Amino acid sequence: QVQLVESGGGLVQAGGSLRLSCAASGRTPNTSGWFRQVPGKAREFVAAINHISGGTYYADSVKGRFTISRDNAKNTMYLQMNGLKPEDTAVYYCAARLKWEIVAVTYGYDYWGQGTQVTVSS
Repeated sequence: QVQLVESGGGLVQAGGSLRLSCAASGRTPNTSGWFRQVPGKAREFVAAINHISGGTYYADSVKGRFTISRDNAKNTMYLQMNGLKPEDTAVYYCAARLKWEIVAVTYGYDYWGQGTQVTVSS
């Protein structure tokens, strides 16, 4: 089992920055990702990282603005979000899987955090 706890959400003005953290406990995942969801819409992929190779993958909507990283010693994953836009407003969830491959679909992940709200004002 993997337990995930997100932190770092909040309210920021457009153009600002936030850094989300996701601390894992229990088994160590091999791949982790970030998803986001707004009311009435499906949860969408944001970014993912392989914990061994460091390989990353981003949704087109965040490429060049968001950076995913991990600190294996702390078993923590991060999402640095720069140049935030109002359309980035959502609840952000971290997710983890024990398999190696990076995937961009919700059903590819076995473990989820509780979510953290990010609100970007215009």
